[in-house]
Amino acid sequence: MTELDFTSAADQARLVAAGTVSSAELTAHALDRIHRLDPRLNAFVDVLDEAALAEAADRDATPASERGPLHGVPIAIKNENDVAGLPTAYGGAAFTTPAARDGEIVRRLRGAGAVIIGTTRMPEFGIWPYTETSANGYTRNPWNPLRSTAGSSGGTAAAVASGMVAAGIGGDGGGSIRLPSSWCGLFGLKCQRGRTSASPATHLWRSLGVIGPLTRTVEDSALIYDVLAGSLPTDAWVADPLPQTLTQAYHSDVRPLRIAVTHRGGVRGLNADDETLTALHATADALRALGHVVTETDPPFPTIALPFTVQVAAGVADEAARADHPELLEHRTRTLLRLTAPLRGRVAWAEQHSIALGRRFADAFFSQFDLILMPTTASPAVAIGQLDGLGALAASQRSTKESGFTAIWNVLGNPAAAIPSGFSRDGLPLSVQLVGGPNAEPDLIRVSAQLERTRPWADRRPPIS
Repeated sequence: MTELDFTSAADQARLVAAGTVSSAELTAHALDRIHRLDPRLNAFVDVLDEAALAEAADRDATPASERGPLHGVPIAIKNENDVAGLPTAYGGAAFTTPAARDGEIVRRLRGAGAVIIGTTRMPEFGIWPYTETSANGYTRNPWNPLRSTAGSSGGTAAAVASGMVAAGIGGDGGGSIRLPSSWCGLFGLKCQRGRTSASPATHLWRSLGVIGPLTRTVEDSALIYDVLAGSLPTDAWVADPLPQTLTQAYHSDVRPLRIAVTHRGGVRGLNADDETLTALHATADALRALGHVVTETDPPFPTIALPFTVQVAAGVADEAARADHPELLEHRTRTLLRLTAPLRGRVAWAEQHSIALGRRFADAFFSQFDLILMPTTASPAVAIGQLDGLGALAASQRSTKESGFTAIWNVLGNPAAAIPSGFSRDGLPLSVQLVGGPNAEPDLIRVSAQLERTRPWADRRPPIS
């Protein structure tokens, strides 16, 4: 079964549809890899051995006419999404009551034929850009186990990058899909605000958060987003419908686009390291060679620190209020909740201000350019243990550097993709971020697919794989 190692989710679905491999064989293969690799990486919270194999057997018994686009494909779920029968623990130890039913994202995946294979680790409530907790220790990067996976979807990133699964679900409230994708060599698209449902919650960190996949290929991301897309009446945010599916966009031609290149992010004074900037310029050159008009510029990024902080504070408080055992929340979390309590009364203003900032920036900038090319992170993966000995304030200050290029797009609401852009001298993945105007996911998928074809990355395997 080793020929299934690192097979994409789309290819796995095609193999099952052709009868070349069964869902049961795919699931057993994934479970074998999880049990061999996860002791070294600590990517999973719960592994659903018996339930996943039973679900796979049901998939194999389903008539071909009733099969969905992900039929038989094992997928991992970040531990902030409800999976029936498992506690939705948000990365910590304070939640013990199993979810009564699947959340909407998991329900749609099962409806498309996916096999839910387990839940993945995250920092408590996704607060920090490092997947480290007092309860569960470090999640380690398969490219170097002494380096961080980033966060908050770090468990999903480690599982996908190491080939335990072809794809997994993450969430992004300040970069939490894009940061782990950057440090683990994956493709990670944060969709437009309101593109996917947060149900049974009405939102994920107020107007900041979205739910979406981390994958090794652009096609897989498009395929999974086509399954997940669409809001419910209970969702606080609703994106405009797209003119085509993202799978259609993936297979369609690309018109020449106006692409702005910048070294700047949403945090003044933040600079990316030399290797990251070299990879950024190489990607810009590749886009020029593909026929795009690429211009270096200095976008008029708005100041987003206050609306971002207010919404994070309110989002964490919303989730912490559901804890079965609040006394088991991390000390940093309890301190953060206490220190930010005065801010939470401004959350309605922060939501409205974020939307207004997004509209103004789109009118001012995306009328002149189609996309922005910028770093995803300031450097390759840093060492594990970033939170060791730090209180809430020191951890927040350190975290600002990691999310300095990504959090602005959560505030403004724009879609943004982390795209692998090479490797550092130490063999660690590098990444660029491609950002679109409102509802520009099709352009992001098309251009990302161009880069994937000209500068392929999915064939590279990390040492722990």
